[in-house]
Amino acid sequence: MSTNPLPLAGLRVLDFGHTVMGPTCGVVLADLGAEVIRVEPPEGDRTRRLGGFGTGFFATYNRNKASLALDLKDPRGKALLERHVPTADVLVENFAPGTMERLGLGWEQLRARNPRLVYCALKGYLPGPYEDLPALDEVVQMQGGLAFMTGLPGRPLRAGTSVVDIMGGVFGVVGILAALRQREATGQGQKVQASLFESVAFMVGQHMAAGAIAGSRVPPMTARRITWAIYDVFAAADGQVFVGVTSDQHWQRLCARFGLEALGADPGLATNAQRVAGRARIMPELERIFASMTVAEVLERCRAARIPCAPVAHPEDLFDDPHLAASGIMGETALTDTLRAALPMTPLHFEAAALGLRRQPPHVGEGGAAVLAGLGLSEAEIAALRQDGVLALPEETAA
Repeated sequence: MSTNPLPLAGLRVLDFGHTVMGPTCGVVLADLGAEVIRVEPPEGDRTRRLGGFGTGFFATYNRNKASLALDLKDPRGKALLERHVPTADVLVENFAPGTMERLGLGWEQLRARNPRLVYCALKGYLPGPYEDLPALDEVVQMQGGLAFMTGLPGRPLRAGTSVVDIMGGVFGVVGILAALRQREATGQGQKVQASLFESVAFMVGQHMAAGAIAGSRVPPMTARRITWAIYDVFAAADGQVFVGVTSDQHWQRLCARFGLEALGADPGLATNAQRVAGRARIMPELERIFASMTVAEVLERCRAARIPCAPVAHPEDLFDDPHLAASGIMGETALTDTLRAALPMTPLHFEAAALGLRRQPPHVGEGGAAVLAGLGLSEAEIAALRQDGVLALPEETAA
């Protein structure tokens, strides 16, 4: 593993993120080497206590961060946070509109303390008529047409992960890096905004374009117009497999590998348009062949022929995926005090420096004492703040 500094080493980030969108932005910066200080209340971010499909949110999006657990409603807690502002390069927040301003931590309030600060506000909407409306991932999936395109006709369905929160957080990173690049030239920071609704609009732009070209409303992907003759999920003997034949070369190699030479030689199936028209001839043959084979056998033949294919996997199957294990993006993450699991980190590869899990998701206040000591606070001052409930620290730190 490379010992070179990570790309964002030396960058200090105050991360006020919660749930998924803000923490995603912070964790990508952290994985890339930034010092990310996760600011949360003394009782800990509420995301730590979520159940259901939100159970893993905190562990997934808060590795490689320190936790500074302060009561910002106490003047002493707010004063401590304000002392950090001049030392920070970036601030990330995804609170409801107006929350940071009410805390005295809005952009206009902080730029006077640190003109070089890049302030990233992650919201439901960019400036405009909707900007003060509350929003959630699922709300904008409905509003932006993504749920329509994902579900069956008449049955809109959210995507199977927090795709918009994650995309919005990553767009926040893009904006931050661009603003830091401008700061090199101007010496000045600026406010950057990314959002949920506009992220959905960006993702469904391909469908907007298709509808404009066709002159009609596009159907959901579950009832989509056929673009390629073979682009389907097939039943194998022991599971399901996806196969996509998107070129004439794919078609010829598929026929050669699966004993369909007669179809491959048929001039009436030579082009994709002809194969789309001839699906009634092709699909029963493929369904019969694939049903007699295991998923592994189908994949082996398709991959040998350089035909796009994939098993239909469950998320937990990725724990044992050999490619992910070899790629270096999996980090053995502490989900609880007694349970660890390999989770994917930021999916990037740098030739000069290897990303890695440098720090487990913090307990409430873990790393906070060191952060405050860096500001010059003594052990006695830190202990007094903890005693008064202004600061939370892990028990072993407080002892």
